[in-house]
Amino acid sequence: MEFVELLGHPEELYNLLWFKMGGARKVMPKLDQDTLSDGLKTCYKYLNQTSRSFAAVIQALDSELRNAVCIFYLVLRALDTVEDDMTISMEKKVPLLQNFHSYLYQPDWRYMESNQKDRQVLEDFSTVSLEFRNLAESYQVVINDICQKMGHGMAEFLEKKVNSVQEWDKYCHYVAGLVGIGLSRLFSASELEDSIIGQDLKLANSMGLFLQKTNIIRDYLEDLMEGREFWPQEVWSRYAKKLSDLAKPENIDLAVHCLNELVTNALQHIPDVLTYLSRLRNQSVFNFCAIPQVMAIATLAACYNNQQVFKGRVKIRKGQAVTLMMEATNMPAVKAIIYQYMEEIYQRIPSSDPSSSETKQIISSVRKQNLPSCQLISRNHYSPIYLSCAMLLVALSWQYLSTMSQATEEYVQTGEH
Repeated sequence: MEFVELLGHPEELYNLLWFKMGGARKVMPKLDQDTLSDGLKTCYKYLNQTSRSFAAVIQALDSELRNAVCIFYLVLRALDTVEDDMTISMEKKVPLLQNFHSYLYQPDWRYMESNQKDRQVLEDFSTVSLEFRNLAESYQVVINDICQKMGHGMAEFLEKKVNSVQEWDKYCHYVAGLVGIGLSRLFSASELEDSIIGQDLKLANSMGLFLQKTNIIRDYLEDLMEGREFWPQEVWSRYAKKLSDLAKPENIDLAVHCLNELVTNALQHIPDVLTYLSRLRNQSVFNFCAIPQVMAIATLAACYNNQQVFKGRVKIRKGQAVTLMMEATNMPAVKAIIYQYMEEIYQRIPSSDPSSSETKQIISSVRKQNLPSCQLISRNHYSPIYLSCAMLLVALSWQYLSTMSQATEEYVQTGEH
């Protein structure tokens, strides 16, 4: 079925084949492990085990920034593992989260009682904390500060539901906005980016919020089935008595109205995202930041006004994801991608939708940021004979391609930050 779907997008077939046959390394070069200490090798092993998608883009970063971001990710992964572990009592979990930043300076601290799949980062936290202490002081200050703030934020929302839109923003700030702020401060500390990148907290926060809100919107049904509720009650209560009622077939029209209102809320961060990306100067940092954002806007466009959000999982095509990864390497291309998906949303705005006016207004404001009207550079200018050969080759090797790297699959799902 996936192959048949790709037949309608020959340029994606070409890009998918090119990506698998070595093109991935042009976007995400492989890290030279021989230059690493034993401790860092272990940390990168844990990085690959816990998130191959993030491992790919982190390892493509330049110079010492790469190691700082790797350690930053593992520290927050360990913190998140504690937060997600439902076997830890509330009496023990709250102080663990609030004091987690202090364990970075305790050489022998580790936690051996977790049942989570990523527990290795807790069980061998001494290795992670050692490499943390080996980082430059400027990196340590950032990672410790973000870890402390996130730990306190997670503790606050352990037994607290997301009621208002303001609380939704606050929750997303704690779990994703702080990540954007921390990364931005690391970029500046590395001197690969200007100091303004780490100082403009509003833009950095928006980068995280846009990704997190996209995930929350897309994962409605999955979260519901696992007993989690992240859609703000202030919004969904206007359309149903209970959040779970939105999944009932008889409520599908109201459910879609609720969905569109939340998508509209997420789109408000697009101007900040564009401004942030336009300030970046280092190519590896730009790729690192831009790829998740274009994946998110493509996912949000797929979710908008889509009943499937309440029936299953909405995903973008693998070929579409690969094409976005290949194209999102410069600002004009990123602007064109965002413009394209904003226009797709605009064309699907129902006149009867309660949020239609606000959605149109936000998209109009993005247009005023001088987005190019040009289309993405595509491969479909190749002659039909070359496209036919490429399609035949893909068809013959489809079984092989279907097992392509987990990194691509995780990028499509956009499940982490």
